[in-house]
Amino acid sequence: MGHASAGRRILIASNRGPVSFTLGDDGRLRTRRGGGGVVSGLSSVAAQADVLWVCAALSDADRAAARDAPGGLLSLDGAAGGSAVRMLDIPPTVFHRAYNSVANSTLWFVHHMLYDTPNRPHFGLAFRREWESFRAYNSAFAEALAAAAGASIGATAAGAAGTGAAPARAAAPERGGPVRAVIQDYHLTLAPRMLAELRPGIRLAHFSHTPWAPPDYYRMLPDDIGREVLDGILGADHAGFLCQRWADAFIDCCEHILGAEVDRARQRVVHRGHVTGIGVHALGADADELIRRAAEPDVQARAAALAEAAGGRKLIVRIDRTELSKNIIRGLAAYRELLVTHPEWRGQVIHLAFAYPSRHDLPEYREYTACVQRLALEISDEFGTDEWDPLTLQVNDDYARSLAAYRLADVLLVNPIRDGMNLVAKEGPILSDRGCALVLSREAGAAAELSADALMINPYDVTGTAEALHQALMMTDSERRRRGASLARAAAALPPTRWFADQLAALDHPA
Repeated sequence: MGHASAGRRILIASNRGPVSFTLGDDGRLRTRRGGGGVVSGLSSVAAQADVLWVCAALSDADRAAARDAPGGLLSLDGAAGGSAVRMLDIPPTVFHRAYNSVANSTLWFVHHMLYDTPNRPHFGLAFRREWESFRAYNSAFAEALAAAAGASIGATAAGAAGTGAAPARAAAPERGGPVRAVIQDYHLTLAPRMLAELRPGIRLAHFSHTPWAPPDYYRMLPDDIGREVLDGILGADHAGFLCQRWADAFIDCCEHILGAEVDRARQRVVHRGHVTGIGVHALGADADELIRRAAEPDVQARAAALAEAAGGRKLIVRIDRTELSKNIIRGLAAYRELLVTHPEWRGQVIHLAFAYPSRHDLPEYREYTACVQRLALEISDEFGTDEWDPLTLQVNDDYARSLAAYRLADVLLVNPIRDGMNLVAKEGPILSDRGCALVLSREAGAAAELSADALMINPYDVTGTAEALHQALMMTDSERRRRGASLARAAAALPPTRWFADQLAALDHPA
Protein backbone atom coordinates (compact mmCIF):
# COMPACT_ATOMS: atom_id res chain seq x y z
CA MET A 1 0.00 0.00 0.00
CA GLY A 2 2.82 2.38 0.83
CA HIS A 3 4.25 2.08 -2.68
CA ALA A 4 0.91 3.00 -4.23
CA SER A 5 0.42 6.10 -2.15
CA ALA A 6 3.79 7.39 -1.01
CA GLY A 7 4.44 11.01 -1.91
CA ARG A 8 1.01 11.56 -3.42
CA ARG A 9 -1.90 13.74 -2.61
CA ILE A 10 -5.07 11.66 -2.33
CA LEU A 11 -8.51 13.29 -2.35
CA ILE A 12 -11.55 11.32 -1.21
CA ALA A 13 -15.15 12.47 -1.54
CA SER A 14 -18.25 10.91 0.00
CA ASN A 15 -21.52 12.09 1.43
CA ARG A 16 -20.72 10.77 4.91
CA GLY A 17 -17.25 11.46 6.22
CA PRO A 18 -14.84 9.74 8.59
CA VAL A 19 -15.79 11.94 11.54
CA SER A 20 -19.01 13.38 12.92
CA PHE A 21 -19.83 15.75 15.76
CA THR A 22 -22.32 15.98 18.59
CA LEU A 23 -23.00 18.85 20.95
CA GLY A 24 -22.59 17.90 24.60
CA ASP A 25 -24.61 19.17 27.53
CA ASP A 26 -21.72 21.47 28.36
CA GLY A 27 -22.01 23.12 24.93
CA ARG A 28 -18.78 21.59 23.63
CA LEU A 29 -18.46 19.75 20.36
CA ARG A 30 -17.42 16.12 20.61
CA THR A 31 -15.84 14.12 17.81
CA ARG A 32 -16.83 10.60 16.85
CA ARG A 33 -14.68 8.59 14.48
CA GLY A 34 -16.64 6.94 11.70
CA GLY A 35 -16.62 3.26 10.91
CA GLY A 36 -17.08 1.10 7.86
CA GLY A 37 -14.93 -0.11 5.01
CA VAL A 38 -14.23 3.26 3.44
CA VAL A 39 -12.82 4.70 6.66
CA SER A 40 -10.76 1.54 7.21
CA GLY A 41 -9.40 1.80 3.69
CA LEU A 42 -8.42 5.42 4.16
CA SER A 43 -6.63 4.73 7.42
CA SER A 44 -4.16 2.57 5.54
CA VAL A 45 -2.92 5.49 3.44
CA ALA A 46 -3.29 8.34 5.93
CA ALA A 47 0.19 7.86 7.38
CA GLN A 48 1.86 7.60 3.97
CA ALA A 49 0.18 10.26 1.88
CA ASP A 50 -1.27 13.76 1.92
CA VAL A 51 -4.99 12.92 2.31
CA LEU A 52 -8.00 15.22 2.22
CA TRP A 53 -11.48 13.79 2.70
CA VAL A 54 -14.31 16.01 1.48
CA CYS A 55 -17.74 15.21 2.91
CA ALA A 56 -21.04 16.88 3.74
CA ALA A 57 -21.92 18.32 7.13
CA LEU A 58 -24.87 16.16 8.16
CA SER A 59 -26.00 17.84 11.37
CA ASP A 60 -26.05 21.20 13.08
CA ALA A 61 -23.08 20.06 15.15
CA ASP A 62 -21.17 19.15 11.99
CA ARG A 63 -21.93 22.59 10.53
CA ALA A 64 -20.76 24.30 13.68
CA ALA A 65 -17.53 22.29 13.66
CA ALA A 66 -16.96 23.13 9.99
CA ARG A 67 -17.51 26.85 10.62
CA ASP A 68 -15.18 26.88 13.63
CA ALA A 69 -12.38 24.81 12.09
CA PRO A 70 -9.14 26.71 11.40
CA GLY A 71 -9.11 27.35 7.67
CA GLY A 72 -12.13 25.11 7.26
CA LEU A 73 -10.15 21.91 7.83
CA LEU A 74 -10.73 19.35 10.55
CA SER A 75 -8.14 16.85 11.71
CA LEU A 76 -8.64 13.16 11.07
CA ASP A 77 -8.20 11.75 14.56
CA GLY A 78 -5.50 9.17 14.84
CA ALA A 79 -4.07 9.83 11.38
CA ALA A 80 -0.57 11.01 10.74
CA GLY A 81 0.86 13.19 8.01
CA GLY A 82 -1.27 15.81 6.31
CA SER A 83 -4.58 13.98 6.58
CA ALA A 84 -7.57 16.23 7.09
CA VAL A 85 -11.32 16.51 6.55
CA ARG A 86 -13.33 19.29 4.93
CA MET A 87 -17.03 19.28 5.71
CA LEU A 88 -19.15 21.17 3.21
CA ASP A 89 -21.86 23.32 4.77
CA ILE A 90 -24.35 22.79 1.95
CA PRO A 91 -27.61 24.73 2.44
CA PRO A 92 -30.10 22.42 4.20
CA THR A 93 -32.79 22.75 1.50
CA VAL A 94 -30.32 21.89 -1.26
CA PHE A 95 -28.97 18.98 0.76
CA HIS A 96 -32.45 17.61 1.53
CA ARG A 97 -33.52 17.66 -2.10
CA ALA A 98 -30.26 16.17 -3.33
CA TYR A 99 -29.89 13.52 -0.64
CA ASN A 100 -33.46 12.48 0.19
CA SER A 101 -35.40 13.27 -2.99
CA VAL A 102 -32.83 12.31 -5.63
CA ALA A 103 -30.12 10.07 -4.17
CA ASN A 104 -32.22 8.00 -1.76
CA SER A 105 -35.69 8.25 -3.31
CA THR A 106 -34.70 8.02 -6.98
CA LEU A 107 -31.22 6.66 -7.75
CA TRP A 108 -31.33 4.16 -4.89
CA PHE A 109 -34.78 2.97 -6.00
CA VAL A 110 -33.65 2.59 -9.61
CA HIS A 111 -30.48 0.63 -8.86
CA HIS A 112 -32.22 -1.63 -6.34
CA MET A 113 -35.27 -1.97 -8.63
CA LEU A 114 -37.67 -1.04 -5.84
CA TYR A 115 -40.36 0.99 -7.58
CA ASP A 116 -44.05 0.15 -7.40
CA THR A 117 -44.22 0.95 -11.10
CA PRO A 118 -47.99 1.37 -11.52
CA ASN A 119 -47.73 4.30 -9.13
CA ARG A 120 -44.13 5.49 -9.05
CA PRO A 121 -41.89 7.13 -10.15
CA HIS A 122 -43.47 10.40 -11.23
CA PHE A 123 -40.96 12.73 -12.84
CA GLY A 124 -42.63 16.13 -13.04
CA LEU A 125 -41.75 19.74 -12.30
CA ALA A 126 -40.98 19.05 -8.65
CA PHE A 127 -38.39 16.45 -9.63
CA ARG A 128 -36.71 18.89 -12.02
CA ARG A 129 -36.29 21.31 -9.13
CA GLU A 130 -34.85 18.52 -7.00
CA TRP A 131 -32.46 17.58 -9.79
CA GLU A 132 -31.11 21.12 -9.87
CA SER A 133 -30.30 20.73 -6.18
CA PHE A 134 -28.57 17.42 -6.94
CA ARG A 135 -26.42 19.25 -9.50
CA ALA A 136 -25.62 21.99 -6.99
CA TYR A 137 -24.70 19.41 -4.35
CA ASN A 138 -22.36 17.61 -6.76
CA SER A 139 -20.91 20.93 -7.89
CA ALA A 140 -20.02 21.89 -4.31
CA PHE A 141 -17.99 18.69 -4.00
CA ALA A 142 -16.34 19.12 -7.38
CA GLU A 143 -15.28 22.70 -6.62
CA ALA A 144 -13.90 21.78 -3.20
CA LEU A 145 -11.92 18.91 -4.72
CA ALA A 146 -10.65 21.14 -7.52
CA ALA A 147 -9.44 23.71 -5.01
CA ALA A 148 -7.68 21.02 -3.00
CA ALA A 149 -6.05 19.58 -6.11
CA GLY A 150 -4.16 22.82 -6.70
CA ALA A 151 -2.52 23.17 -3.28
CA SER A 152 -1.12 21.16 -0.40
CA ILE A 153 -3.72 20.03 2.09
CA GLY A 154 -2.54 22.54 4.64
CA ALA A 155 -2.90 25.40 2.18
CA THR A 156 -6.24 24.58 0.58
CA ALA A 157 -8.23 26.32 3.26
CA ALA A 158 -7.23 29.80 2.18
CA GLY A 159 -10.25 31.30 0.49
CA ALA A 160 -12.43 28.27 1.14
CA ALA A 161 -15.73 29.45 2.57
CA GLY A 162 -19.45 28.73 2.45
CA THR A 163 -19.63 25.33 0.79
CA GLY A 164 -15.89 24.95 1.20
CA ALA A 165 -15.34 25.71 -2.48
CA ALA A 166 -12.98 28.18 -4.12
CA PRO A 167 -12.32 29.22 -7.74
CA ALA A 168 -10.40 26.30 -9.16
CA ARG A 169 -9.28 26.96 -12.71
CA ALA A 170 -5.61 27.50 -11.91
CA ALA A 171 -3.00 25.53 -13.80
CA ALA A 172 -3.60 21.83 -13.30
CA PRO A 173 -0.98 19.14 -12.76
CA GLU A 174 0.00 17.01 -15.72
CA ARG A 175 -1.97 13.85 -16.38
CA GLY A 176 -0.28 11.09 -14.42
CA GLY A 177 0.95 13.54 -11.78
CA PRO A 178 0.68 12.98 -8.07
CA VAL A 179 -2.92 14.09 -7.41
CA ARG A 180 -5.55 11.34 -7.25
CA ALA A 181 -9.23 11.74 -6.44
CA VAL A 182 -11.49 8.84 -5.47
CA ILE A 183 -15.20 9.78 -5.45
CA GLN A 184 -17.63 7.51 -3.66
CA ASP A 185 -21.10 6.29 -4.55
CA TYR A 186 -24.43 7.21 -6.09
CA HIS A 187 -24.72 10.53 -4.26
CA LEU A 188 -21.83 11.89 -6.33
CA THR A 189 -22.39 10.52 -9.82
CA LEU A 190 -22.15 13.95 -11.47
CA ALA A 191 -19.03 15.09 -9.63
CA PRO A 192 -16.41 13.22 -11.74
CA ARG A 193 -17.37 15.06 -14.95
CA MET A 194 -17.57 18.37 -13.11
CA LEU A 195 -14.18 17.88 -11.50
CA ALA A 196 -12.56 16.72 -14.76
CA GLU A 197 -13.70 19.95 -16.41
CA LEU A 198 -12.41 22.07 -13.53
CA ARG A 199 -9.09 20.21 -13.27
CA PRO A 200 -8.29 18.49 -16.55
CA GLY A 201 -5.02 17.04 -15.24
CA ILE A 202 -6.29 15.27 -12.14
CA ARG A 203 -6.70 11.50 -12.25
CA LEU A 204 -10.13 10.41 -11.13
CA ALA A 205 -11.84 7.27 -9.91
CA HIS A 206 -15.51 6.80 -9.06
CA PHE A 207 -16.75 3.86 -7.04
CA SER A 208 -20.35 2.59 -6.86
CA HIS A 209 -21.30 0.82 -3.63
CA THR A 210 -24.77 -0.03 -4.95
CA PRO A 211 -25.86 -2.44 -7.66
CA TRP A 212 -26.28 -0.96 -11.14
CA ALA A 213 -29.64 -1.28 -12.86
CA PRO A 214 -29.87 -3.07 -16.23
CA PRO A 215 -30.78 -0.84 -19.20
CA ASP A 216 -34.47 -1.75 -19.31
CA TYR A 217 -34.96 -0.62 -15.72
CA TYR A 218 -32.48 2.26 -15.88
CA ARG A 219 -34.53 3.74 -18.75
CA MET A 220 -37.14 4.64 -16.16
CA LEU A 221 -35.14 7.79 -15.50
CA PRO A 222 -35.93 10.74 -17.79
CA ASP A 223 -33.76 10.33 -20.89
CA ASP A 224 -31.64 13.43 -20.34
CA ILE A 225 -31.06 12.65 -16.67
CA GLY A 226 -30.18 9.02 -17.34
CA ARG A 227 -27.58 10.22 -19.84
CA GLU A 228 -26.29 12.88 -17.45
CA VAL A 229 -25.62 10.31 -14.71
CA LEU A 230 -23.72 8.02 -17.07
CA ASP A 231 -21.79 10.92 -18.55
CA GLY A 232 -20.96 12.12 -15.04
CA ILE A 233 -19.31 8.84 -14.06
CA LEU A 234 -17.53 8.63 -17.42
CA GLY A 235 -15.74 11.86 -16.53
CA ALA A 236 -13.59 9.57 -14.36
CA ASP A 237 -10.59 7.62 -15.60
CA HIS A 238 -11.73 4.56 -13.67
CA ALA A 239 -15.19 3.43 -12.60
CA GLY A 240 -15.28 0.74 -9.93
CA PHE A 241 -17.99 -1.72 -8.90
CA LEU A 242 -18.36 -4.38 -6.23
CA CYS A 243 -18.88 -7.32 -8.58
CA GLN A 244 -18.75 -8.07 -12.30
CA ARG A 245 -22.53 -8.20 -12.61
CA TRP A 246 -22.90 -4.54 -11.65
CA ALA A 247 -19.98 -3.52 -13.87
CA ASP A 248 -21.55 -5.32 -16.84
CA ALA A 249 -24.89 -3.57 -16.25
CA PHE A 250 -23.13 -0.18 -16.24
CA ILE A 251 -21.34 -0.99 -19.48
CA ASP A 252 -24.64 -2.09 -21.03
CA CYS A 253 -26.27 1.21 -20.04
CA CYS A 254 -23.36 3.18 -21.50
CA GLU A 255 -23.76 1.33 -24.79
CA HIS A 256 -27.55 1.26 -25.13
CA ILE A 257 -28.50 4.57 -23.53
CA LEU A 258 -25.50 6.81 -24.06
CA GLY A 259 -24.34 5.31 -27.36
CA ALA A 260 -20.79 5.05 -26.02
CA GLU A 261 -18.15 2.79 -27.54
CA VAL A 262 -17.63 -0.17 -25.24
CA ASP A 263 -14.87 -2.76 -25.18
CA ARG A 264 -15.98 -5.60 -22.96
CA ALA A 265 -12.83 -7.63 -23.45
CA ARG A 266 -10.64 -4.79 -22.16
CA GLN A 267 -13.31 -3.55 -19.72
CA ARG A 268 -13.43 0.05 -20.86
CA VAL A 269 -15.83 2.65 -22.23
CA VAL A 270 -14.93 5.42 -24.68
CA HIS A 271 -17.15 8.51 -24.55
CA ARG A 272 -16.51 12.06 -25.78
CA GLY A 273 -12.99 11.02 -26.71
CA HIS A 274 -12.16 9.92 -23.18
CA VAL A 275 -11.40 6.36 -22.01
CA THR A 276 -12.84 5.14 -18.72
CA GLY A 277 -11.56 1.84 -17.40
CA ILE A 278 -14.08 -0.37 -15.64
CA GLY A 279 -12.92 -2.34 -12.61
CA VAL A 280 -14.30 -4.77 -10.06
CA HIS A 281 -13.12 -4.22 -6.49
CA ALA A 282 -14.89 -6.50 -4.05
CA LEU A 283 -15.03 -5.13 -0.52
CA GLY A 284 -14.34 -7.67 2.20
CA ALA A 285 -14.48 -7.46 5.96
CA ASP A 286 -11.66 -6.24 8.20
CA ALA A 287 -11.28 -9.55 9.98
CA ASP A 288 -8.62 -8.48 12.48
CA GLU A 289 -10.61 -5.47 13.64
CA LEU A 290 -13.85 -7.47 13.85
CA ILE A 291 -12.24 -10.19 15.94
CA ARG A 292 -10.59 -7.63 18.22
CA ARG A 293 -13.85 -5.75 18.77
CA ALA A 294 -15.87 -8.94 19.32
CA ALA A 295 -13.56 -9.89 22.19
CA GLU A 296 -14.37 -6.72 24.16
CA PRO A 297 -16.26 -7.07 27.47
CA ASP A 298 -19.48 -5.43 26.22
CA VAL A 299 -19.76 -7.98 23.40
CA GLN A 300 -19.01 -10.85 25.75
CA ALA A 301 -21.70 -9.65 28.14
CA ARG A 302 -24.30 -9.44 25.37
CA ALA A 303 -23.29 -12.86 24.08
CA ALA A 304 -23.81 -14.35 27.53
CA ALA A 305 -27.25 -12.72 27.78
CA LEU A 306 -28.31 -13.95 24.34
CA ALA A 307 -27.06 -17.45 25.06
CA GLU A 308 -28.98 -17.56 28.33
CA ALA A 309 -32.18 -16.40 26.61
CA ALA A 310 -31.71 -19.00 23.86
CA GLY A 311 -31.59 -21.78 26.44
CA GLY A 312 -29.66 -24.15 24.19
CA ARG A 313 -31.97 -23.68 21.19
CA LYS A 314 -30.60 -23.12 17.70
CA LEU A 315 -30.38 -19.50 16.56
CA ILE A 316 -31.29 -18.09 13.16
CA VAL A 317 -29.83 -14.57 13.00
CA ARG A 318 -30.41 -11.65 10.66
CA ILE A 319 -28.84 -8.19 11.08
CA ASP A 320 -30.01 -5.41 8.78
CA ARG A 321 -31.08 -1.86 8.53
CA THR A 322 -34.84 -1.57 8.04
CA GLU A 323 -34.20 -0.86 4.39
CA LEU A 324 -36.63 -1.82 1.62
CA SER A 325 -33.99 -3.72 -0.32
CA LYS A 326 -33.07 -5.95 2.64
CA ASN A 327 -36.27 -8.01 2.25
CA ILE A 328 -36.95 -8.41 5.95
CA ILE A 329 -40.67 -9.10 5.51
CA ARG A 330 -40.13 -12.08 3.18
CA GLY A 331 -37.46 -13.33 5.57
CA LEU A 332 -39.93 -13.28 8.44
CA ALA A 333 -42.56 -14.93 6.23
CA ALA A 334 -40.07 -17.69 5.42
CA TYR A 335 -39.42 -18.26 9.12
CA ARG A 336 -43.16 -18.48 9.72
CA GLU A 337 -43.46 -21.02 6.89
CA LEU A 338 -40.60 -23.03 8.39
CA LEU A 339 -42.58 -23.35 11.62
CA VAL A 340 -45.69 -24.37 9.67
CA THR A 341 -44.10 -26.95 7.35
CA HIS A 342 -41.54 -28.27 9.83
CA PRO A 343 -43.32 -28.22 13.17
CA GLU A 344 -40.49 -30.23 14.69
CA TRP A 345 -38.59 -26.93 15.01
CA ARG A 346 -41.22 -25.38 17.26
CA GLY A 347 -39.66 -24.82 20.63
CA GLN A 348 -36.23 -25.79 19.22
CA VAL A 349 -35.22 -22.62 17.38
CA ILE A 350 -35.30 -18.86 17.92
CA HIS A 351 -35.05 -16.21 15.25
CA LEU A 352 -33.02 -13.16 16.30
CA ALA A 353 -34.03 -10.39 13.90
CA PHE A 354 -32.13 -7.14 14.39
CA ALA A 355 -33.71 -4.54 12.12
CA TYR A 356 -32.18 -1.17 12.85
CA PRO A 357 -33.76 2.17 11.86
CA SER A 358 -33.06 3.56 8.41
CA ARG A 359 -34.23 6.69 6.58
CA HIS A 360 -37.24 7.36 8.77
CA ASP A 361 -37.64 10.75 7.13
CA LEU A 362 -38.97 8.88 4.07
CA PRO A 363 -42.60 7.65 4.35
CA GLU A 364 -41.94 4.37 2.53
CA TYR A 365 -39.44 3.42 5.21
CA ARG A 366 -41.70 4.31 8.12
CA GLU A 367 -44.45 2.15 6.63
CA TYR A 368 -42.05 -0.72 5.97
CA THR A 369 -40.76 -0.64 9.55
CA ALA A 370 -44.35 -0.79 10.83
CA CYS A 371 -45.03 -3.83 8.61
CA VAL A 372 -41.94 -5.60 9.96
CA GLN A 373 -43.09 -5.01 13.53
CA ARG A 374 -46.63 -6.20 12.82
CA LEU A 375 -45.48 -9.42 11.18
CA ALA A 376 -43.03 -10.17 13.98
CA LEU A 377 -45.80 -9.77 16.54
CA GLU A 378 -48.10 -12.05 14.52
CA ILE A 379 -45.46 -14.80 14.47
CA SER A 380 -44.93 -14.58 18.23
CA ASP A 381 -48.69 -14.61 18.83
CA GLU A 382 -49.27 -17.55 16.49
CA PHE A 383 -46.53 -19.89 17.68
CA GLY A 384 -45.31 -18.64 21.06
CA THR A 385 -45.89 -20.53 24.30
CA ASP A 386 -45.26 -19.77 27.95
CA GLU A 387 -41.86 -21.45 27.62
CA TRP A 388 -40.86 -20.30 24.12
CA ASP A 389 -40.93 -17.06 22.14
CA PRO A 390 -40.04 -18.00 18.55
CA LEU A 391 -38.89 -14.51 17.53
CA THR A 392 -36.89 -11.69 19.07
CA LEU A 393 -37.12 -8.47 17.07
CA GLN A 394 -34.80 -5.62 18.07
CA VAL A 395 -35.05 -2.23 16.39
CA ASN A 396 -32.68 -0.18 18.56
CA ASP A 397 -29.18 -0.08 17.10
CA ASP A 398 -26.63 -1.93 19.22
CA TYR A 399 -23.35 -2.80 17.51
CA ALA A 400 -22.02 -4.87 20.40
CA ARG A 401 -25.22 -6.95 20.42
CA SER A 402 -24.89 -7.52 16.66
CA LEU A 403 -21.34 -8.82 17.08
CA ALA A 404 -22.53 -11.07 19.89
CA ALA A 405 -25.29 -12.48 17.68
CA TYR A 406 -22.76 -13.23 14.94
CA ARG A 407 -20.74 -15.26 17.42
CA LEU A 408 -23.73 -17.37 18.49
CA ALA A 409 -25.49 -17.84 15.14
CA ASP A 410 -26.17 -21.37 13.89
CA VAL A 411 -27.75 -19.92 10.75
CA LEU A 412 -27.25 -16.46 9.23
CA LEU A 413 -30.06 -15.29 6.93
CA VAL A 414 -29.08 -12.70 4.29
CA ASN A 415 -31.87 -12.43 1.71
CA PRO A 416 -31.82 -8.98 0.07
CA ILE A 417 -33.88 -8.25 -3.00
CA ARG A 418 -30.77 -6.62 -4.40
CA ASP A 419 -27.55 -5.52 -2.70
CA GLY A 420 -24.28 -4.06 -3.92
CA MET A 421 -22.26 -6.37 -1.65
CA ASN A 422 -23.68 -7.03 1.88
CA LEU A 423 -20.96 -7.18 4.52
CA VAL A 424 -23.24 -8.98 6.99
CA ALA A 425 -22.79 -12.11 4.88
CA LYS A 426 -19.03 -11.75 5.37
CA GLU A 427 -18.85 -10.59 8.96
CA GLY A 428 -20.99 -13.44 10.32
CA PRO A 429 -18.77 -16.34 9.22
CA ILE A 430 -15.65 -14.53 10.44
CA LEU A 431 -17.03 -14.11 13.97
CA SER A 432 -19.03 -17.32 14.36
CA ASP A 433 -17.79 -19.31 17.35
CA ARG A 434 -18.86 -22.68 15.93
CA GLY A 435 -19.17 -21.96 12.24
CA CYS A 436 -22.53 -20.81 10.88
CA ALA A 437 -24.57 -21.88 7.91
CA LEU A 438 -25.21 -18.98 5.53
CA VAL A 439 -28.54 -18.70 3.68
CA LEU A 440 -27.74 -16.12 1.01
CA SER A 441 -29.69 -14.33 -1.70
CA ARG A 442 -28.36 -14.75 -5.21
CA GLU A 443 -29.09 -11.02 -5.68
CA ALA A 444 -26.39 -9.91 -3.20
CA GLY A 445 -23.04 -8.91 -4.66
CA ALA A 446 -21.41 -11.14 -2.04
CA ALA A 447 -22.86 -14.15 -3.87
CA ALA A 448 -20.05 -13.82 -6.42
CA GLU A 449 -17.55 -14.81 -3.71
CA LEU A 450 -19.58 -16.89 -1.26
CA SER A 451 -21.98 -18.97 -3.35
CA ALA A 452 -19.89 -22.16 -3.25
CA ASP A 453 -20.34 -22.61 0.51
CA ALA A 454 -23.64 -20.79 1.15
CA LEU A 455 -27.16 -22.09 0.67
CA MET A 456 -28.30 -19.91 -2.21
CA ILE A 457 -31.89 -18.67 -2.52
CA ASN A 458 -34.17 -16.66 -4.78
CA PRO A 459 -35.13 -13.80 -2.42
CA TYR A 460 -38.71 -13.68 -3.74
CA ASP A 461 -39.28 -17.41 -3.10
CA VAL A 462 -40.57 -17.63 0.47
CA THR A 463 -41.04 -21.39 0.30
CA GLY A 464 -37.55 -21.88 -1.10
CA THR A 465 -36.12 -19.71 1.68
CA ALA A 466 -38.00 -21.69 4.33
CA GLU A 467 -36.58 -24.94 2.93
CA ALA A 468 -33.07 -23.46 2.90
CA LEU A 469 -33.46 -22.52 6.57
CA HIS A 470 -34.50 -26.11 7.30
CA GLN A 471 -31.46 -27.45 5.42
CA ALA A 472 -29.22 -25.07 7.33
CA LEU A 473 -30.65 -26.16 10.68
CA MET A 474 -30.23 -29.83 9.71
CA MET A 475 -26.61 -29.39 8.65
CA THR A 476 -24.16 -31.52 10.63
CA ASP A 477 -21.70 -29.79 12.91
CA SER A 478 -18.74 -30.88 10.78
CA GLU A 479 -20.37 -29.68 7.56
CA ARG A 480 -21.32 -26.35 9.11
CA ARG A 481 -17.79 -25.83 10.44
CA ARG A 482 -16.25 -26.74 7.09
CA ARG A 483 -18.49 -24.36 5.16
CA GLY A 484 -18.12 -21.65 7.79
CA ALA A 485 -14.33 -21.77 7.67
CA SER A 486 -14.36 -21.54 3.88
CA LEU A 487 -16.81 -18.61 4.01
CA ALA A 488 -14.63 -16.84 6.57
CA ARG A 489 -11.53 -17.19 4.37
CA ALA A 490 -13.37 -15.77 1.37
CA ALA A 491 -14.87 -12.95 3.44
CA ALA A 492 -11.47 -11.81 4.71
CA ALA A 493 -9.60 -12.21 1.42
CA LEU A 494 -10.24 -8.65 0.20
CA PRO A 495 -10.04 -6.35 3.24
CA PRO A 496 -10.82 -2.62 3.00
CA THR A 497 -7.15 -1.69 2.75
CA ARG A 498 -6.72 -3.79 -0.38
CA TRP A 499 -10.04 -2.54 -1.78
CA PHE A 500 -8.83 1.05 -1.54
CA ALA A 501 -5.30 0.26 -2.72
CA ASP A 502 -6.67 -1.48 -5.82
CA GLN A 503 -8.59 1.65 -6.81
CA LEU A 504 -5.47 3.78 -6.48
CA ALA A 505 -3.46 1.23 -8.45
CA ALA A 506 -6.05 1.31 -11.24
CA LEU A 507 -5.33 5.02 -11.68
CA ASP A 508 -1.64 4.22 -12.15
CA HIS A 509 -2.45 1.79 -14.96
CA PRO A 510 -5.06 3.49 -17.17
CA ALA A 511 -7.26 1.46 -19.51
